[in-house]
Amino acid sequence: MIKIIITLLLLYIVFNLFRALFVMMSTKQHSRPMSHYLGRRVFFSAMVLIIIIAALKLGFIHTNPSPIHNATARTQIQINTTTPHQQSASTKPQLERQNAFHW
Repeated sequence: MIKIIITLLLLYIVFNLFRALFVMMSTKQHSRPMSHYLGRRVFFSAMVLIIIIAALKLGFIHTNPSPIHNATARTQIQINTTTPHQQSASTKPQLERQNAFHW
């Protein structure tokens, strides 16, 4: 029920925004100024914010869990998927040769 009310209020906010746009763009004298519709938009936006905060505090709606908290609780295991291969004479590591003469 809360989500439906919030959705309807948001649609009414967009409706008032477009009414203000049409008043601004038209050359006719209207009975209400553009600021009337913009003021309604700001008022109903504040109401939506207050309703959302109150619904969260009262437990009517719930937020999604944060992905940051879930990421630290998981452990990742890496499996070695490489297969060993036989070394040929050319791929064996070469032994270092030491010079017997030290200067």
